[in-house]
Order: sequence, then C-alpha cells, then structure tokens
Amino acid sequence: MHQIDGLIDRIRHTVHTHELGGGRYARWITQNDKGDRNLGPSEYGIADAVNILYTIADFPTGDGREAMTDALLALQDPESGLFREPTHHPLHTTAHCIAALELFDRPPLYPLTALKPYFTIDGLTGLLESLDWTGNPWPQSHQGAGIYVCGVLTNSVSEEWKRAYFDWIWKHSDPVYGMSRAGAIATTTAPVCHHLYGWFHYMFNLDYAREPLRYPEQLIDTCISLYDRQQLTPAFGREIGFMEIDWIFALNRAMRQTPHRWQQAHDRLLDMADRFIPWMESLDAGQHDGFNDLHMLFGAVCALAELQRALPGHIASRRPLRLVLDRRPFI
Repeated sequence: MHQIDGLIDRIRHTVHTHELGGGRYARWITQNDKGDRNLGPSEYGIADAVNILYTIADFPTGDGREAMTDALLALQDPESGLFREPTHHPLHTTAHCIAALELFDRPPLYPLTALKPYFTIDGLTGLLESLDWTGNPWPQSHQGAGIYVCGVLTNSVSEEWKRAYFDWIWKHSDPVYGMSRAGAIATTTAPVCHHLYGWFHYMFNLDYAREPLRYPEQLIDTCISLYDRQQLTPAFGREIGFMEIDWIFALNRAMRQTPHRWQQAHDRLLDMADRFIPWMESLDAGQHDGFNDLHMLFGAVCALAELQRALPGHIASRRPLRLVLDRRPFI
C-alpha cells in the first residue's frame, strides 16, 4: 500500500506558495530560460489552484472562497465572454475556467457571445468536421471537447444539440483502436498516443453525460498495447503533466463498460501506480519545475485521484482524493 499523505501535504504547500493574495494565484513562481512566463495572477494559476484544492479536500470556504471566485470571474472578457491565456486555445481556457467556477456553483458573469455560432447543430458539426483529426488530434481536442463544456455548463445549448454532439462521436469513433476519428490513426500522421491524449477529452464528456463508449474493448486493447510497448512517450510516468491521467482515465473508465481483459488492465494500472507514486515522492517539490507549474501539477494530482479510485486499498490518504471529473467535465 502507498500512504500518500506526505505527498499531498507537499502538493498543498506548493499551491500556497503560488498564492498572491485576494484569491489570486500564479501558474508559475519561477521563471524559465526564455523569460516568457507570466509570474502574476492568471487564469490557469487560479483555476488550477481551485481544482487542486478541491481534489485534495482542502477547498476554500468563507471569505477565501469568495475571493477566489471573484478573482477568476474578473478575468472573463465581457464582450466575447471568453477567458484568454497565451499558452492554450481560448476554447480550452474558457472551458477550464468555467469548469473551475462550477466547483463554486457559480456561472461566468457574461454570456459566451463569441461561441454562439457553435451553439447551433450546424455550427457544432462544422467545428468537429474542421478539426485536424489526423495530424494534430491532441491539441485540437481542446476545441472539440471544450465547446461541449462551454455550452453545457452555461446552459447555452439545447438537448438536441447535446444529442447531436454524442451522435457525431458515436458515428465517427474508430472501430480498430476504439478512439479518435475513424481512419485517422491509420494515416500514421500523428503518434497513436497523441490520439489517446486527445480522445481523453471526449471521454470525460461522454463519462459526464453517462454516454457509452462505442468500442470499449478496442480501447482497452490499445491502452494495454501502448503501455506494454512503451509507446506513451519516453517520459511517461516520470513527469508532472497530463499524459498519465489521460491513459489512466481512458483505461479505467473503459473497464467500467466491459469485462474485457479486466485482470490485465488492472495489472497495468497497479504497475503504473507502483512506478508513478514513488517517483513523485522522490521529487524536491520546491525545486522541481513540474511542481512549479500549477497547471501541470493539477494533471499529476488528477492521475493520483484516478489511480486511488481504480485501485481500492492500494493508495491510502487521510481523506480520499476527489477527481473533479466525477463532478463535471474538463481539465
């Protein structure tokens, strides 16, 4: 069994070191060699502090809760309704901030005027069809998943729109790999793992809406194959980021829909936990650049939360971790 309270304490301390007062948080507090990091309050600093504190059961209350909510709301552009930040597409940033606000039971202040064209079925279909599913499936998924989150969490779309979204995904799911758009992976334009990291974003929308995967058995086969062949990028399991939660979530949630290769899949998750947790515990949180980035740290915290849920009795903490995706979509 892994007892991770010490690791959680270091994660909590890291979040507090990024606090700037008034509910504001920085994404980074140390600069990189390029000197292009924003060390002031930012969308990802505040939203990811919110997300991490929720996950480790240290969510703010009282005045602290109001301060964080107000600080995040203040970053929305009143004209477009978007949240913008230079490291991500506006659809990702907007969905990420709206999802963080949902943890406070608060909607954004302004309507999402810039996204209204996509809140029609024709506009939605046009967006999904326009994405580069072959050459750039991972970053492009931020748009394909983000539009659903923005529409649903702000009550901006109809039930017909939601049905059209999931019908499109069902119709276009790849029957060989169980993920991505049918035929896209076969082009070999992008690595298979990039398709998985993109598909994860559609999966958390499906999971939130209690919609089924079309090919869960094939997805399990793909996840196991990528893990066994070490094709999940060279640093997989030894980095602070999102790739780990992408694979863990995809495999664990597919396992809920089918008994296919259950023991083999469970063994891979167990192996992942036994590698990833000791590696995280070995890091100097005050010096490691991944810990310095609250957005990347949030990804690693999500991986811990999903592993704890997937492996009962194997990962212990004073209070169980709470994956934000079990409440609402998007990370």
